[in-house]
Amino acid sequence: MQPLDFTALTAACGEIRANWLPARIEQVYQRDRFTIAIALRTLNQRGWLDISWHPQAAHICISEPPPRAPDTFTFSQQLKHQLGGLALVGIEAISPWERVIDLQFARRPEETALYHLYAEVMGKYSNVILTDASNEIITAAHQVSQQQSSVRPIQTGQNYETPPKLTGKVPNLSESMERWQERVSLVPGGIKRQLLKSYSGLSSALLDTMLLAANIIPDTNTDELTPQDWQNLFQRWQEWLQALDLGKFQPAWTENGYTVMGWGGVAPTKNIQELLYRYYSDQLNEQLFGQLRHQLSQKLLNILGKLRTKAKTFSDRLQQSDQAEEYRQKADLLMANLHHWQPGMQEIILPDFETEQPIAIALLPDKNAVQNAQKLYKQHQKLKRARAAVEPLLFAVQAEIDYLEQVEAAISQIDKYQNPEDLQALEEIRDELIGQKYLEDLEYRSRSSNDTPGTNFHRYRSPSGFEVLIGRNNIQNDQLTFRVAGDYDLWFHAQEIPGSHVLLRLEPGTVAEEADLQFTANLAGYFSRARQSDQVPVVYTQPKHVYKPKGTKPGLVVYKQETIIWGKPQLVSGQLSVVSCH
Repeated sequence: MQPLDFTALTAACGEIRANWLPARIEQVYQRDRFTIAIALRTLNQRGWLDISWHPQAAHICISEPPPRAPDTFTFSQQLKHQLGGLALVGIEAISPWERVIDLQFARRPEETALYHLYAEVMGKYSNVILTDASNEIITAAHQVSQQQSSVRPIQTGQNYETPPKLTGKVPNLSESMERWQERVSLVPGGIKRQLLKSYSGLSSALLDTMLLAANIIPDTNTDELTPQDWQNLFQRWQEWLQALDLGKFQPAWTENGYTVMGWGGVAPTKNIQELLYRYYSDQLNEQLFGQLRHQLSQKLLNILGKLRTKAKTFSDRLQQSDQAEEYRQKADLLMANLHHWQPGMQEIILPDFETEQPIAIALLPDKNAVQNAQKLYKQHQKLKRARAAVEPLLFAVQAEIDYLEQVEAAISQIDKYQNPEDLQALEEIRDELIGQKYLEDLEYRSRSSNDTPGTNFHRYRSPSGFEVLIGRNNIQNDQLTFRVAGDYDLWFHAQEIPGSHVLLRLEPGTVAEEADLQFTANLAGYFSRARQSDQVPVVYTQPKHVYKPKGTKPGLVVYKQETIIWGKPQLVSGQLSVVSCH
């Protein structure tokens, strides 16, 4: 992940200063463990200022509104109490080339600041600290005790001390090319590494784009650079310093991240705020997505492993109980042939009643024929009772396996992060499993979730232009089938295979063509566990014929009056981008 460097921080703060100061503080909301959002209102606009102290993605930018979920964090409550009703009147770096921003709050724009919110954008040491006018710490996102750091503890009630000063040489616009080249090439080495060692205020990402713009490979040795290379690189160096001096930047997406200098840009962006918000939201969402998907997959793997073992045990016991009739048959044979029994016999062979085939019956030599028959009748009754006890247990375990395999299939469909809806779909699965008591709430709920059922279904168009909706998890499947589906729609599902509920939406009086039915069946096969198959049996019926028995787990339904059609999931892959409604 690309850290927010001094250049991007300067660019972001300059843009906020120009467009959002002064601004009234209307609300403070904490998005997650590392991000607060402050609602700002100016004379012309309203927006949210995100300040993040995430160890890998600390940043400041104007963002989108937070979700309507309860804010249970203490830090945001403390900020709301102190800053509510005040105005943000200043955003300044505490000193040149430092990545610490002082956000100043006062009653009115022209008055002295009553509070300072210091945003320290310093990688794993990032923090956000609120002080009063005399710089006494009121609260901090991350408090640091004396035991954790004797150099710079951060505790409520202490005076705020700025981070240690930069020790390296800072870049200077007035420095000559000769002096600059001499400093960088004093010790031969890779040009990127030498620049990082020679000057403060640089970052790996900035130098990658700067060297790209100068047409120099980053690990080229300083001894191998031609006079023209040095000239090109110094020109880019000067461009960078002038941009910082004048506050003129060119935000753009690069192949691997972003730039505010325009170098290596592959796609422009509206402004720096949009760039930073999108980049860090996507990066953090992708990180959360990967962690959550791994956690859920592993948890399901463990639970299903135990349930399948239990199911096998019950199946084995049922197979044993299948011998019940055999014991009764032998007991009946013995009772009908008591005259053939002789004392001390350990086995007797008698003809079967119907086939007259010989059947060997093991006997206990210390018991008579009637006692042996009684023992066989008891074994018969015992196995019959075992079947009666085990069958419902096996049924319950198998129902649990079916449900979790449905969840597992939903997770397998959400295989990579592409947009925020993918993370939301996974979070809905997590919340569903918490609700079903398969997961511990505190262990897995890493951030506040919206309790509103998701409606971010997959959406496509059939050949005739009808909308096709596809649930991404069990919560959405139930939502789709029992709340969204109309009387004229058609409901599809892979037959007896875990998969998504699929809805072909039809207007009153319209009839789906064969091509529409086939297209929807292909999608139902594709969004099921049988995605890799050439053909998948798919059922479809009207939504009114789909039922949810009382007590059934999410996503599981029964249906009737269905029609079977063969779906061909292999035809879907190349068509999705063409037919998508997005």
